[in-house]
Amino acid sequence: MELGRFWWWPVVLVLVYFGMNGCFGCWEQERIALLQYKVSTINYTDKFFFTPWDSTDKESDCCEWERVKCNITTGRVIQLALNLTMSYWSKESGGGWYFNASLFLPFEELQYLDLSENSICGWVPNEGFERFSALRKLEVLHLNNNNFNNSILSSLSGIASLKELYLGSNNLNGSIPIQELGKLNNLEELYLEYSSIDKSFLHKIGVMTSLNILAMSGCGLMGTLPPQGWCELRKLQEIDLSYNNFEGILPSCMANLTSLRVLDLSHNNFNGNIDQSPLSNLSSLEYLSFSNNNFLIPSTLSFLFNLSNLTILLSDNNKLALEPDSHSWIPTFQLKLVGQFPNWLLENNTRLEVFILNNNSFTGPFFVPYDIRPRIFIIDISNNHLRGPIPTNLGLIFPNLDYLKMSNNEFQGSIPSSFGNLVFLRGLDLSRNNFSGTVPIHFIMGCYQLELLTLSNNSFSGPIFPTNFNLTKLQFLHLDNNHFSGMLPTRMGNMSSLTQIVMAKNHFEGPIPIELCKLLFLTFLDLSDNNLSGSIPSCFNSSSIKFFQLNKNFLSGPIPTAFPNNSNLLVLNLRDNHLTGNIPNWIGSLSTLRGQIPIHLCLLQNLNILDLSYNKFSGSIPLCLSNITFDASALRTFSRDSYEEVPISNSLSLSRNIEDPNNFMFMPNGDVNVFEEVEFTTKSRTYSYKGDILEYMFGVDLSCNNLSGEIPPELGRMSSNIRALNLSHNNLSGPIPVTFSNLKEIESLDLSYNNFNGKIPPQLTEMTSLAVFSVAHNNLSGTTPNRKNQFITFDESSYEGNPLLCGPPLRNGCTKLRPTSTMPVDNEGEVDGSFMDKDVFYISFMVAYITVMLGIVAVLYINPYWRKVWFNLIEMCIDTCYCFVVVHYRKLFSSRSG
Repeated sequence: MELGRFWWWPVVLVLVYFGMNGCFGCWEQERIALLQYKVSTINYTDKFFFTPWDSTDKESDCCEWERVKCNITTGRVIQLALNLTMSYWSKESGGGWYFNASLFLPFEELQYLDLSENSICGWVPNEGFERFSALRKLEVLHLNNNNFNNSILSSLSGIASLKELYLGSNNLNGSIPIQELGKLNNLEELYLEYSSIDKSFLHKIGVMTSLNILAMSGCGLMGTLPPQGWCELRKLQEIDLSYNNFEGILPSCMANLTSLRVLDLSHNNFNGNIDQSPLSNLSSLEYLSFSNNNFLIPSTLSFLFNLSNLTILLSDNNKLALEPDSHSWIPTFQLKLVGQFPNWLLENNTRLEVFILNNNSFTGPFFVPYDIRPRIFIIDISNNHLRGPIPTNLGLIFPNLDYLKMSNNEFQGSIPSSFGNLVFLRGLDLSRNNFSGTVPIHFIMGCYQLELLTLSNNSFSGPIFPTNFNLTKLQFLHLDNNHFSGMLPTRMGNMSSLTQIVMAKNHFEGPIPIELCKLLFLTFLDLSDNNLSGSIPSCFNSSSIKFFQLNKNFLSGPIPTAFPNNSNLLVLNLRDNHLTGNIPNWIGSLSTLRGQIPIHLCLLQNLNILDLSYNKFSGSIPLCLSNITFDASALRTFSRDSYEEVPISNSLSLSRNIEDPNNFMFMPNGDVNVFEEVEFTTKSRTYSYKGDILEYMFGVDLSCNNLSGEIPPELGRMSSNIRALNLSHNNLSGPIPVTFSNLKEIESLDLSYNNFNGKIPPQLTEMTSLAVFSVAHNNLSGTTPNRKNQFITFDESSYEGNPLLCGPPLRNGCTKLRPTSTMPVDNEGEVDGSFMDKDVFYISFMVAYITVMLGIVAVLYINPYWRKVWFNLIEMCIDTCYCFVVVHYRKLFSSRSG
């Protein structure tokens, strides 16, 4: 086995030599292609659009250029926003730009390309969009606002990976060859706004069965809607036919569009009684607009009876028909109010005490009255589209405010210093806006009655508190997703009433203050995604802590023995740090752990999700992992104790959701069921699981560690409920257990980037629920599993990086191989059936290796010229390795600090 390690050194040397171009992060061929595109554009705004695209600086990283986005792992360009790089003066003078698609062929990983508003009127001969068929990952293509004609459609038909296509505001006219667009089998969104196309397109479009969104506003379409074709698009969720010249009644076939959420028929000439239209069958509708038509609308609005999801209805400028109210009905939907915010309500109603206009679609600025309103003690205008700054005198006009909620709007600017006059303020929620600047000292010092402070999801910066703040009554502190910096204040230990601290995704640095251990009522602590360093304080022994999240920091050292007596802990998340050492045995006693938790596996019987990824854990995978039953029965009991209420009045209370820290709302006193939220990576994406769905999600993620050894066969005997298993990016070896075929419900299995060898067990094809499967970059050999069941859906990327693996979907076919045995493989005793005996391979390889090395030494000794070339190559490799380490370390440091 020791002999097998030597053959890696020549491979590493070759990779270093050929990896020199990637030293600066950007692939050189892609950098050259971008500079060629810059040269090919003829416009007078070159300096404005391409200033960072410096052709003279060969060390410039194109991944950091404007309009360019790269994959942070591979350094390949994945997004290009090249809109408005051509000026409109050339278009107006009868000129225009002839496109050369070959400029983009080096971007093999390109997913998003925006070429809109560039005066493109055609392409260089034989260099049209048909060349884009080589871009197998291109999903989004913006070509709107150019001068293309119908010939572009045949050129686009070969881009099979396209999901979104924008062709609006071009010179498309007349009949559209649907047979060309129909070849785009994966197309989900098609935008053809303001094109002079023929109405027959709607009659033929039924072949594009994957469409979710269709936009054809302003196309000058006339006549009645066809009774077939477009009605066959059963997956259609949004359709825009506004600003056309349609007339007549709506066809009955529209009732087939049961997935439709958005329908815009405004500014046409439709007529007929809307009550007799198929709209009442579209129960999924959320947005419905048929304003500026000739519909006859009954005053009872009975056609809306079944539209339980409807939130926005625009029906102005039609004909209203008065009808006797022969039957009463209660609408099952709740429409949102729209338009400018009614500031006059505050101005004219001087006796107001409670002002709640949340969960609407109001726009515009928010103004306060000219005179003081001492009666108002509650204002909630959250979940609207209000913008502009907060009035600077708000704290003076409403001096007796008890609770102010302005979250989930588009406010900007800073917190007015007049907030310091709100001495009775107990709750302030400004989350999910665009606020910036520092938190005023006058506000922190004046609002000493605060119990709830939520500033999450803004752009606040600077330190969080002055040195002498005194918020002893504060219970809920949520500052996540901002740009706060500095060290965590040690005086936070004096805020004895704190129960929740959420300060994730900021720029805090330094150690975690040991003074936080004084907070005896703390239940939720989230300091994740910062720049905290040092060790985890060992004094966190409060039995009240239920959620403890320190992931994505620079914490080091072992996991402290801080929680052995805390049987109430639900979430312990320490992933993506620099923790070392063994997993402490005491964690096995935490029998109610939930979410992303490092554990001693054997004692946890009711686990939902186990996530130990992105750490430095080593050793083998515990055999006892198979003992976990993956049962969420305990989770269903976690309800009433997940929220707290603060009485506001006799009939109204402020409900605070512990698991969703930003969810604060007024509601009548009563029971509420809420659940914790857990983030977990599966199917190559990160999802958040919350509420009922968490009861059905079970997974194990041990990826990105230093685990070694073989996978225990017992792992295949885990509970059949498991949905995801990720062991990628470790040092695991040996064969893939046949017992994995017992995991019938598993949907994602990732074993990539390890050292597995032998054959892929053919029994894995019995895993009929698999959606994602990867054994890429291992040492597997033999044939790939039969293309049946779910395995027919897996492409070459699931198997790449295994030189001795053959068979479809890989390009190398299998020759002179023994037939794959269908008998189960004994993982403990039977040889894995690879191409040759391992001992023979190692001996023959070493003989060849020594022979080649002696030959090289002899040539270098005899020939001075080749000796000079050899040492020059060695020097160049050393410089390249130094460059690679320095630059990537600098990038890593800047990305973590940014």
